[in-house]
Order: sequence, then structure tokens, then C-alpha cells
Amino acid sequence: MHLVIIGNGIAGVSCAQTVRRLQPEARITLVSSESPHHFSRPALMYLYMGHMRWEEVKPYADWYWPENRLELVHDHATAIDAEKRLVHLAAGPPLAYDALLLATGATTRYADWPGQQLSGVQGLVSKADVELMAATTPGVQQAVVVGGGLIGVELAEMLHAHRIPVTVLVRDAHYWGSVLPPEEAALVDAEFRRHGVQVQYRTELAELLGDEGGRVRAVRTSTGQELPAQWVGIATGVQPNLSLAQSAGLDTDRGVLVDELLQTSVPGIYAAGDCAQRRLPPPGEAAIEPLWYTGRMQGETVAHTICGHPTPYRRGPWFNSAKFFDLEYQTYGVVPPRSVEGQASFWWQPDRGHCGLRLHYRLDDNLTLLGLNALGLRLRHAVCDGWLRQGISVRHALEHLGEANFDPEFFPQHEEAVLAAFNRQNPTLPPLVLRRRKGLLTRLFSA
Repeated sequence: MHLVIIGNGIAGVSCAQTVRRLQPEARITLVSSESPHHFSRPALMYLYMGHMRWEEVKPYADWYWPENRLELVHDHATAIDAEKRLVHLAAGPPLAYDALLLATGATTRYADWPGQQLSGVQGLVSKADVELMAATTPGVQQAVVVGGGLIGVELAEMLHAHRIPVTVLVRDAHYWGSVLPPEEAALVDAEFRRHGVQVQYRTELAELLGDEGGRVRAVRTSTGQELPAQWVGIATGVQPNLSLAQSAGLDTDRGVLVDELLQTSVPGIYAAGDCAQRRLPPPGEAAIEPLWYTGRMQGETVAHTICGHPTPYRRGPWFNSAKFFDLEYQTYGVVPPRSVEGQASFWWQPDRGHCGLRLHYRLDDNLTLLGLNALGLRLRHAVCDGWLRQGISVRHALEHLGEANFDPEFFPQHEEAVLAAFNRQNPTLPPLVLRRRKGLLTRLFSA
């Protein structure tokens, strides 16, 4: 079998590694026009900030690829001939395939703003974006970032590291209003303010204004303000790369449409990662999941189907992690940004301290745990994931918080304070008792 993979991001590489393990004799070719080698996309920001060099964002040494017989082709795939099973390249000869995986990723989504074509206006998705940012931000006196998601805070931190004053425009009433409850958003806002980053809420981009040389000089907002800006970062989301899929006549919508096996509408062609859109996602799951973790899982899953072992993609409990400057963030399961009938949330935050913990649960007889948010705290993935898969109660989770704690050993321990707060807020329930923690520091707390 010859497997051709278009894209050497986490989805493509995870598929290649899994196929190599399942079929040691398979021929595997990865094609990418972005970079000769796979790199860690979440680390791109650190290249710009000067914290890492290009060699340090490559998870595997150059010898890894020939050692594992993974062929790398640094070229641009221009079209797919599905009938002849050929991938046409810009520079090299066509590649014949037995199975083809599209892992073409996504690009920055724009909203047709007047002036968005000006120099100095860009997103942050690819290696080329970071290189463009490094070339166009020297000498910038003021920058604006449009959008309040994870990419928005990354851009703000990158600019701040280069001592470029930046204003972030957020259309919601608080940061990332479609995802974070107000208390978590307040912690993020405090982190912005602590680093001197201005954020304007309930404010959108209306127009980009240019100078005589065709470079952005200012933005006009939905509130009528004109903000000087010689560089503007667009962080309003991403959209799947579809041109290659459309050249093959694949069914597309917002993304490349796939079934539960991640198969496209054409036999022998699959899609995974940011470009894939599931036709029938399970209730509560998004059709497109542009996330590093899901890209890895989809790549590993589709490899089994490609190797003759049809395996439906089952994501399991939602998980994501990020950093808002110095504030670490983890989320597991379902934690809605607003109240939901039949559900409740317990939020804990110390009177003094830049951290918080939320446990969201169903108001059933079991008080079943539905999700967790942690900011400024570290939780063990295996423990939180296991709790959600097992359907434990919020009471069990609180009494066993020590098992989930992944903070360094001599960091402050908050389990006692968390349980005490829950007991105070729920006086009609039997008081919770903190179970004995594993490790050097063991305590037993009783209400």
C-alpha cells in the first residue's frame, strides 16, 4: 500500500506514525508546502518571541523520518485526479496513491472588511504567518488585534514581548464570551491588565484605513473610534482549506465532509484535522474541531481504517488547554458559558490569588459531573477524563481533588478551601470530606 498524506501537521503525522506501526511494509509519503519537516504549531509564537529557534520546535530530529521510512516531499499539491488516483504537484512528478489523507489544515477567516488587503493585516495560523509578522512588525508603534479567542491572546502576548502597545477588540461583553463563564473571563481580563494590554469589549472592527504606501495606518471600530495601528492581527477564527478537496470533486460544506470513519465522498480518500467536517457529529459535538488534540486523535483513528480495520472516530470528553500570558487554562467535558436549565456550576476562587476552579454538574439524583474549568491550577488529564467517562458525581470529584492535582509538589494546595466553600454554599447536602491525598504531602480534611 502507498499512503499519501497531504499536510505534515499533527493530524497527518499522527496518521503516518500509526500506519507505520500497523503496517510496517507500507509506503508512506507526506507532502507539505509549508515546511520540509513537521513542527509543533502551538510553539509558533515562541519563534517570534525569541524564546525558541526553528530547530527547537521540531519534535523529531531530521534522522527520524528516514529511520522510520517516512518519505517527506516539500512541494505544493495542486490537484487530485481521483479517477487515476494521482496527486499532482507544483514542482515534482505526480504521486500515485492507494489511499490518500487530506490533512490540509485551515487558514485565517476574514469578514470582508474594507481595507483587509492592506499590508500589515494578517492572521496567525502558519509558519509563513510568523515569518511575515517578524518582517512587518519592526518599528510598529501601535497594534490592534481583532478577536478574543486563543489566537487573539497569543498575538497580544507576542506583540507585548516586543514592547509593541496593543489594543484587543472583543465583540462580546467579556473575553471569549462564547466559551468562558464571566468569572473565568474576569481572570483572563485581569491578566491582560496586569501586562498592560488594553481590551475594548462590545467592540468590532468596521474598517481598516491605509496610508499612501498601501499599509494599514488605523482601524475604525463599530463604536466609531479611529485607533492608530500600523499592524493589525486578525483572530476571528479559521476556515478549512478546501481547494484541493474541491479539485477532486469531494463533497464539501464549510469543511471536507466525512463520515464517522473520516472517509470522504470518494472511495480511498480520507480527511482529518482542521479541514474535516463530520456529517453527523454526536449531540453536543462540533462538526469541525480545529484543535491540536482532536487533530492527533483523528489522525490516529483514520490510520486504523486505512489499514483495513474500520474504526469510527469517537472523541470522548472534550479537552483543551492554553495559556493566557502566565495564566494556565484547562477545560474538560461540558462547561457552558451561561446557566443551563437542569444543570449547575460550583465556582471557587480564593479571596487573594489568581486562580479558579469550576465544576459543572447535572441536577440529577447523582449530581453527575459534566465538566471542569481550571485556571492557574494544573489537573491530571487521566483523572479528569476518567471521571467524565465514568459519570461520577460532583461530590466524588470534590472529595478526591487531590488525585487530580498536578501542581508541583510544593505549590499551594487548595483542596481544603474548595471543599469548605462547597459545603458553605450547599448547607442542605451532607458535608464533603477530603480523602487522603497520595504523595509526600498528605492531609485529611473534615467539614
